[in-house]
Amino acid sequence: MEAGFVGKESIFLLLLLFIAVFAGAARRLRVPYPILLTIIGGVLGLLPVFPNIALEPNLVFYVFLPPLLFAAGWQLSWREFRANLGRIFALAVGLVTFTIVVLIAARTQLLPGFDVKSVLLLGAIIGATDAIAATAIARRLGLPRRIVDILEAESLVNDGTGLLAFQFGLAILLSGHSPTVVEGVGRLVYLSAGGVLVGLLVGLAVSMLERWIDDAPIEIVVSLLSCYAVYIFAEYLHTSGVLAVIACSMLMSRESHRFMSPQVRLQFAVVWDVLTFVLNGVVFILIGLQLPLVRAQLSGIGMWRLLWTGTLFSGAVVVLRLFWIFAETYAVYFYRHLQRVGNNPVPKPKELLVLAWGGMRGVLSLAAAFSVPYTLSNGAAFVQRSMIIYLTFCLIVTSLVLQGLSMPWLIRLTQIGGSNEEEVEERRARRRLVEDALRYLNRRRVQDRYEPGVVRELQSTYERRLHALPAEDVEEVEGFSRMQRDALLLEVLQVERETLLKLRNDASISDDVLRAIQRDLDLLESHIHTGSAASELMRHL
Repeated sequence: MEAGFVGKESIFLLLLLFIAVFAGAARRLRVPYPILLTIIGGVLGLLPVFPNIALEPNLVFYVFLPPLLFAAGWQLSWREFRANLGRIFALAVGLVTFTIVVLIAARTQLLPGFDVKSVLLLGAIIGATDAIAATAIARRLGLPRRIVDILEAESLVNDGTGLLAFQFGLAILLSGHSPTVVEGVGRLVYLSAGGVLVGLLVGLAVSMLERWIDDAPIEIVVSLLSCYAVYIFAEYLHTSGVLAVIACSMLMSRESHRFMSPQVRLQFAVVWDVLTFVLNGVVFILIGLQLPLVRAQLSGIGMWRLLWTGTLFSGAVVVLRLFWIFAETYAVYFYRHLQRVGNNPVPKPKELLVLAWGGMRGVLSLAAAFSVPYTLSNGAAFVQRSMIIYLTFCLIVTSLVLQGLSMPWLIRLTQIGGSNEEEVEERRARRRLVEDALRYLNRRRVQDRYEPGVVRELQSTYERRLHALPAEDVEEVEGFSRMQRDALLLEVLQVERETLLKLRNDASISDDVLRAIQRDLDLLESHIHTGSAASELMRHL
């Protein structure tokens, strides 16, 4: 890192400033903030006054990756993961293998000067989509929940398969020894099964430990420590640290209701949201900042030739994903049709197009490219290293910027925006909870243990809630009425905030009272923005 107009100690503060400013700008521009931060990083990297910040692979793998994977695994739906398991593994394993095979076959046209070993290494680096990019961007694009679940799960599993392919490619390149099929399968089983087992064991141990702790800061620190511990331990055993973190976080997430109180869950969510936001911001700015460093490594090659090579390669990889998703989906459909399988829905081309267009690459691919050694085992220079880094960078920029920015347009074109399936599920769940609560209150033993007035008061409260809930089969069709209600409620909340501040400024209330009431107002507004029923929450305030 070279000194510029700022010292090394100020760079992190500058990055935080850029994250805060441009993430806010991204919200106003209605684009996912990782895309804008990547562009800003590229612009900053080209400024001569800004210091060069080289991407350290170990920094990515051992500092940024564990908590970001933990947060992604925590949010992953086990039900959706299990339902889409076939599609996920077809992408995470089948597509990676297909990409590598095609690149090797077409290396003369796409990658002149590359031998089979170099192409194998490059294909392993770029074949897998990126969990950090998928999680950070997919949720902000208004995609249908099923597509988001597939993209996130694919990228999480991809990290394990991509790492295995990268390790094989690197071993073959350095040693010249090609492993047999049996060796490859054995290594894959050990890497994946071992990583999952380590993650489940650590997750179970941490979950049991958390039951003895009832302090939010300590529980949050333990969760942060667990994601690093399970990753490092799995890597020490030469299993998949990625799959270990995912398995650990998924288990802890499912068991969190057993060891986390409601107050701890609220604080846990806030702290992890901020942590992932900052780490994601730094990661995507770092991607952009690598632009001058990548270009400097290929200073002997003309600009137009580099642009043509990068464009051709990136386009080919995108087309391969499109072809694989359509071909594999329809092949499975026709096979199941011939076998007369009962549940065999007709593929939807619009959904397949969006799914194919959503394959994001990110910092993990770039970190893997930078970790490629400069020399081979015989001491000879590995001349393709710089081109591997450049092509990886081109594909990342293409997937993040071009595909990411065009995704909202594609969603509007295909008209497959997110559905209200989750809202219907939530209404049904709320109705079921209220009905069960009323049944409990109507039990004779409950009425015998408490004063009649207390029971009647609770019964009337829950009956009012039940009558306020729509019937299970009622779909929300009056979208504008809900939008108007939320908009008006936001205005009323702003009036309440202004009154609250006046009371504090007039010394009518203390700051502690202000913070207590302000928290309730903030919680209500957050429920409005996330689509929860605001009227339900107001009944509890």
